[in-house]
Amino acid sequence: MSIKYLHAMIRTAAPEASHEFYTKGLGLVQTRRHDSEQGQFSLIYYATEKGAPEVELTHNWDDRTYSGGDQFGHLAFEVDNIYATCENLQNMGITILRPPRDGHMAFVKDPNGVSIELLQKNGSLEQQEPWASMQNTGSW
Repeated sequence: MSIKYLHAMIRTAAPEASHEFYTKGLGLVQTRRHDSEQGQFSLIYYATEKGAPEVELTHNWDDRTYSGGDQFGHLAFEVDNIYATCENLQNMGITILRPPRDGHMAFVKDPNGVSIELLQKNGSLEQQEPWASMQNTGSW
């Protein structure tokens, strides 16, 4: 049996804010987009690079709202510098829920309330202030 991971889908009522988060905040690239006039929805895909597993954002064009539910845990991304990534997200107004105190792991939420785990590439960086002394600001 052969299996290949393709994507995770997140429903969004805020595609513009989500686009900013995934491209400018995390550095992902938009790999493709499909807008269905007939179905009144958009499918927007992001990945670390073309051909890599994707995050699919589904935007239904009506005014429905979504709740997070408890069936979905989080998405995880490996980053080159966890401190720089968290600083960039913080500058964008994103709350760091679990700061990278240990130089290895952090949690944030995207504009849709989805938990995002950030993991430092190749182990951990040395602890740095102000991150080392920051407290958690929410659940992830």
